[in-house]
Amino acid sequence: MFPFFRLTALFQRLPRNLCTGGTLAILCAMLLAACAVTPEPAQRQTAPVTSHTPQTPPRPGQQLPPVPREFRAVWVSTVANIDWPSRRDLSSEQQKAEIISILNHAAQMNLNAIVLQVRPAADAIYPSAIEPWSEFLTGEQGKPPSPYYDPLQFWVEQAHERGLELHAWFNPYRARTPQAKTAAAKNHISRTWPEAVKQYGDLQWMDPGEPAAIQQTLDVIRDVVKRYDIDGVHIDDYFYPYPIKAANGTDLDFPDDAAWLRYLQSGGNLNRADWRRENVNRLVSAIDQQVHQEKSWIKFGISPFGIGRPDRLPAGISGFSQYDKLYADVELWLSQGWLDYLAPQLYWPIQQSAQAFKVLHSYWIAQNTQQRYVWPGLYTSRIDHSDKSWPVEEILNQVDAVREQSGSGHLHFSMISLQQNRKDIRQRLAAEKYTTPAVIPAMPWLDGGTLPATPQLELSSDQQSVTIKPGGDAAAVRLLAIWKRTDQQWLFSVQSASKTGISLTSSPQTGAIREIAVIAIGRNGMESQATRLSLP
Repeated sequence: MFPFFRLTALFQRLPRNLCTGGTLAILCAMLLAACAVTPEPAQRQTAPVTSHTPQTPPRPGQQLPPVPREFRAVWVSTVANIDWPSRRDLSSEQQKAEIISILNHAAQMNLNAIVLQVRPAADAIYPSAIEPWSEFLTGEQGKPPSPYYDPLQFWVEQAHERGLELHAWFNPYRARTPQAKTAAAKNHISRTWPEAVKQYGDLQWMDPGEPAAIQQTLDVIRDVVKRYDIDGVHIDDYFYPYPIKAANGTDLDFPDDAAWLRYLQSGGNLNRADWRRENVNRLVSAIDQQVHQEKSWIKFGISPFGIGRPDRLPAGISGFSQYDKLYADVELWLSQGWLDYLAPQLYWPIQQSAQAFKVLHSYWIAQNTQQRYVWPGLYTSRIDHSDKSWPVEEILNQVDAVREQSGSGHLHFSMISLQQNRKDIRQRLAAEKYTTPAVIPAMPWLDGGTLPATPQLELSSDQQSVTIKPGGDAAAVRLLAIWKRTDQQWLFSVQSASKTGISLTSSPQTGAIREIAVIAIGRNGMESQATRLSLP
């Protein structure tokens, strides 16, 4: 992720001065407002929906409010132990406890997706026959957790139990970081394919011009997609590396001469910059095809640097060119529909005119000609206890700005700021911005646009609970969206489809439940017909 190694330097170099792909119901759902009940930890609790509450109390047979829709995600970085695990010497049980804590906090504040870094530097936080265990997990590259467990499987299971999606985040080409302390394992690409790895400053980098490097990344992603029940594949902004300065102050060129000369000798006629961009384009297109061929419902997202092509930028916007320096033609990917969501890293304040948050958000929406989703990344970790800390209001205002510009989601970088609740950011997001649960916007172009079957409801003999039975393929249903009607209001909640019971117990705060409606949410986010049950 961009802020990790080069953020400070790039900020110093900057000048100082999705249209959705879903239905009208998806757009309307963004209008849904807040609840007055704070959810308990680790649960997606029932919440009153005040903005859609009629002027008169809800009536039997009244049309259900639309399901609230918004992508609310957080990146969880494993590189250099930024977010998880907090140290390299934790036991398996300590690692699991940190996972539970992160997921509980995410669920409590009504987030609905975790973007977990599973491949920080050509290594793995899961058992792999292709790449070694990450030293950020165990302190030594190639060393498995002890006692043994599969961290990624644990993350997936625990996230789904809480109604959270799990997107597996891969760094495409980084092979070694300055924070690496132990020797490369025998099965690390720097040893198995040394010609595919180049030293660049204090980094080792897989050369995007080398076929072995591209194939390694594709093989790793395919392996995870096949073996794990993940909801998304996510890659970050590290294609070609961020430039390093030479002694004379110029950018040190990436050492890909061997691959470049082979290209020319084979009859290639692109200039070197365009050739590099084409190398990255081939990878992005291949990931998109491969992921959806393996599992047609998995989402593919990319989180590039937030400033686009210099020749297309709006007036007044300037800064680092990923098109010219990272060789990332993000506008092309959007125009070709090679992704399901774009998460541009808009890591600047609203009032910073040369990188204005709202202007850049609008820019990326305008590039989205294939009607995918544009969900910007927010630099929430810029809230800290230093003199340069952003005020909490900056992030709160950015959430509002995205919603005002018809945005349907956003991501926070990174979990540490929410986990530590810096300056009460976690509580304030929960109390002011995420006051009711929300379902991730639907992607009808995935999984053949399949609608989940309508669930069946069975009332218990004491009329205090309902049992839900799937109407079709249970594996195709991820969530249950639940409406409860009292004499005064509609109450909305979300739960994992694996939880088939719903309590109907009344409370002094909400009153008696008069009706319940359940909607199945498929793996592509599409909704079933609602099943409604009136209660005596």
